[in-house]
Amino acid sequence: MGNSLKAIVAFVPSDECQKYLLEDLEEMPVDKMVDLSGRQLRRLPLHICSFRELVKLYLSDNNLNHLPPELEQLQNLQILALDFNNFKALPLVVCTLKQLCILYLGNNKLCSLPLELRLLQNLKTLWIESNCLQCLPEVVCELSLLKTLHAGSNALRTLPAQLRCLQELRTIWLSGNLLFEFPSVLLDMPFLEVIDVDRNSIRFFPSLAHLPGLKLVIYDHNPCRNAPKVAKGVRRVGRWSEETPEPRKRSGAVIEITLDEKPSPPPPAVKPEPE
Repeated sequence: MGNSLKAIVAFVPSDECQKYLLEDLEEMPVDKMVDLSGRQLRRLPLHICSFRELVKLYLSDNNLNHLPPELEQLQNLQILALDFNNFKALPLVVCTLKQLCILYLGNNKLCSLPLELRLLQNLKTLWIESNCLQCLPEVVCELSLLKTLHAGSNALRTLPAQLRCLQELRTIWLSGNLLFEFPSVLLDMPFLEVIDVDRNSIRFFPSLAHLPGLKLVIYDHNPCRNAPKVAKGVRRVGRWSEETPEPRKRSGAVIEITLDEKPSPPPPAVKPEPE
């Protein structure tokens, strides 16, 4: 009785079928965490919303496209994972969960984010990768405590100037977008520690040597003519990084020196716990 049966049962809204999908989850676990990932759910069972002391709710890898208004009862929720679902819009009830500090929205079908997102003033980590965003919603710039922003694999071409207001932001992931120029707003964010612009279309990198907090810049897989200059001790991942020199001109021609080995990328991101 595996995933195929669960997929069939998910279409049947009876209490018995829902109980099968939840594996008899009737009481809130002692650890205040509920993980319903990969259950083929098409709707959130309402009795989960009665677990008012719940701190972590994982709903990843289901078939959800809406959430019940009763979710508002989970006012102690700090982590909510909605990635790998079918959301075309973020349910507004999510924006009522004011204790949220980590929100996963990746791998959905989001084209925008609601203005009500600004109510989540405790949010520190936001994952919106692999959606349909053509611009970074300006409401993100109102999340004053945000430390990590993962917006890779969208269709971003620019970043809003208001992003510089996020003075707590330390890590920004922008890989796999449509950036033709290095976002100038990032040059005004000296507190950034990690900048990832891998797999874009950036042809020229300005100097990043003036960013005192920078520890890592990933710029691989861009058609760039130069490597970004960085301060001493900052790790670069891309062409002409620490392992080899940048191309040098000889008789008017540019001699490109390729890497024998590509620098190892950072380890896969793991969903963090709240601080």
